[in-house]
Amino acid sequence: MQSLLKKSPVAIATFWIAIYLFITSLPLVILLLHPVPQGRSFWIELSVALGFIGLAMMMLQFALTARINRIEASYGVDIILQFHRYISLVAFAFVLIHPIILFVHDPETLGLLNVFEAPWRARAAVTATVALIALVVTSVWRQKLKIPYEGWRIAHGIFAVLAVGLGLTHAILVQNYLAFFWKMVLWCGMGLLALWLLIYVRVVKPWFMLKKPYLVEEVIEQRGDVWTLALRPRGHDGFTFHPGQFAWITVDISPFRMREHPFSMSSSGDHSERIEFSIKALGDFTKTVKDIKPGTKAFLDGPYGVFTIDRYWDSAGFVLIAGGIGITPIMSMLATAAEREDDRPFVLIYGSRSWDDITFRDELEALKDKIDLKVVHVLRKPSDDWSGETGYVDKDLLERYLPRHRGSRQYFICASPKMMDQVEAALHELEVPVTNVHMEHFNLV
Repeated sequence: MQSLLKKSPVAIATFWIAIYLFITSLPLVILLLHPVPQGRSFWIELSVALGFIGLAMMMLQFALTARINRIEASYGVDIILQFHRYISLVAFAFVLIHPIILFVHDPETLGLLNVFEAPWRARAAVTATVALIALVVTSVWRQKLKIPYEGWRIAHGIFAVLAVGLGLTHAILVQNYLAFFWKMVLWCGMGLLALWLLIYVRVVKPWFMLKKPYLVEEVIEQRGDVWTLALRPRGHDGFTFHPGQFAWITVDISPFRMREHPFSMSSSGDHSERIEFSIKALGDFTKTVKDIKPGTKAFLDGPYGVFTIDRYWDSAGFVLIAGGIGITPIMSMLATAAEREDDRPFVLIYGSRSWDDITFRDELEALKDKIDLKVVHVLRKPSDDWSGETGYVDKDLLERYLPRHRGSRQYFICASPKMMDQVEAALHELEVPVTNVHMEHFNLV
């Protein structure tokens, strides 16, 4: 079993899915062991089952956001966080359906909503549900509500602890299924594990980061309103990474402040003594990167991500498709390949607004002398004398540059969501195996 997991990423991913389903369903199975309350209708039991499943799923959410390396290495942080978002809505639905069924089946239970007169088990349930609603609303509509990122992360943790802690309290006080001490210990153990994971992410990990600071060595202006932030480890060796991976950066403040931002490394993955991040000025933080002074202290949490050519050492070559700042992780792949004297062919299809906006334009030209690299620039707003590709990266353009034996290559796409969706659909129509297509999303938070 261990040898299979080491050799096959698919087997590892399947293993973690099985673990998730097992943990989610195990508490419910155990609850069915004696004693089981008698004389209760199917709808009551269904309501209880949905409530317990929803609670178990909420507890596992803490594991999904803890950036556990063994799990993250199977899927990538972006996929895990996407799953975290969607499964949160599923758990939210289960928890809400739980009391709705009770209210419909027995309208007298509506009186339990009066927290001033209801028993404590009902008060805990109502408060937990309100906290869960607040958690979902502030997460889904955070940007529309204009909630600052740091404040939202603090509130998110508080709402999550309240929802899980009071939900567990409600289940214990009802006692119908937790009458046995060992059952109560099981659920309390899951609750404490969830709490520990939150403490690990918010306290323990920042403490380790504090022990390994970095200093900003220089800030380099690039084309396309992009700035390269070069960091050097202070008092430690730093870390190497697989080209294409990313890290969470905290600059000029304590890592306990929870104001960290994910960015892909753009430098070679084999050099721990200097790590570079190329950042486009788009938001509140990114627009201030150009003003960061050399000597400023920074902290890194990483590396993370599975968007890397290192996972496909037996590939015959690579097709890299970038749009705008999506060139950042791909630049790391190409720079690392050049240093390693990789003799495999690379095709880069790079969509930009104009010739002057092409980030790393000169660096890409220099790389052609070091590796087998073909660069295809696609400009949306070309000059009158431009003779290259124009418009967007669509099926017709891809068909002109993809290799004949398409299943022998690995395809890496990093661009805006719209461009990635279009390219993914085009590759599918061109019969590129779906297992050979890898995508990196910009927004993780």
